Amino acid sequence: MAAGTLVQRGLGLVLVLAVLLLVVGQLLGQPILLGYVATGSMEPTMDAGDGFVAIPSLVAGDVEEGDVVVYQARELHDGGLTTHRVVGETDEGYVTKGDANPFTDQDGDEPHVTEGQVVAEVLQVNGDVVTIPYLGTVVMGVQGVAASVAGTVASVFGLATMSTNGLGALMVAIGVALLGFGTVFDRLGPDRRETRRSRSRENVIAFWTALGLVLLVFVTFATAAMVVPSGTTEYELVSSESPDENPQIVAPGETAELTRTVDNAGYLPVVVVHEPQSGRISADPTHQTIGIRGSGETTVSLSAPDRTGQYTRHLGEYRYLAVLPPAVLIWLHGVHPLAAIAAVNGVIVAVSVMIVLLVFGSGDIRFRSAGGHVPLSTRLERKLRKWLRDRE
Repeated sequence: MAAGTLVQRGLGLVLVLAVLLLVVGQLLGQPILLGYVATGSMEPTMDAGDGFVAIPSLVAGDVEEGDVVVYQARELHDGGLTTHRVVGETDEGYVTKGDANPFTDQDGDEPHVTEGQVVAEVLQVNGDVVTIPYLGTVVMGVQGVAASVAGTVASVFGLATMSTNGLGALMVAIGVALLGFGTVFDRLGPDRRETRRSRSRENVIAFWTALGLVLLVFVTFATAAMVVPSGTTEYELVSSESPDENPQIVAPGETAELTRTVDNAGYLPVVVVHEPQSGRISADPTHQTIGIRGSGETTVSLSAPDRTGQYTRHLGEYRYLAVLPPAVLIWLHGVHPLAAIAAVNGVIVAVSVMIVLLVFGSGDIRFRSAGGHVPLSTRLERKLRKWLRDRE
């Protein structure tokens, strides 16, 4: 294959992957490596339709003044993802602003942005945002065409208007259908002469290939068991001169205490770490070990400022399978949550490899499909005769 063809296919694959990441990120409400701005609020730093590299908050580290962040707004864009610059910080959270806007988001109806709302940071090099021109325009065009087609189909067949998630599911379904049609035509289409000799051995699976697939499944499920139940919980707190029996309505300067139940539905004990994602919130205990299919409780304290108003507090929860001593996992979490997840997966991989080697050895896996050359009718007749003999 010519070098030019390889480059062309590579660029096409990169473009398709970029568009896919952006579309899926929009559907999930979480940028996946790439994001884009749909408005001109960040001009001249980013024009409407420009793409950018999104660094997940878990990896990016602490947010500082001058950083451009992607956060889950409460009022702006109907509570959708917003990409603005951090221009200040208070006890209540970050002050954010679009570079083209004459006022901050908090001058309007948007409350201060807490760490729990920040989902990603925009990659900057020497203080300059790295942009990918027109990438978002392409994605919005794809979404517009898909929405138009979906609307036409819905009107023709008398269906209800699709939601964003429904549209995403439709796009995935169309992709799967096209893949299926392609496979059928490839199997049933005109025969092609095989010009290369296969060196693969039939009915033999390489040991390391099989082991790699098994480990991939184990690591995927282990990571999901730790990441999926984790996340940030939002608490509302009202500071009022007339507090009542509601524990989240307190007098100015007072502290509310709530009980949080932590459940473990799995078949391995887990170490749970509670970490404040905003100011004026704490948890006691900060970490605990929950047994198999067990539960535990932690006390969440919410402190109100000296002035009245409605405030939001965020508490982060991190979970790790207890395959290492809790003290080790908590120390690794202090280094970085990804370090603790990597250590857990490392232990799972090591134990799995040892068990497989002890039980099965390291030879390739061979299997036989006896009678593959015999017609199906003959094989069924033989099975029927055998069944009848066994009944005599």
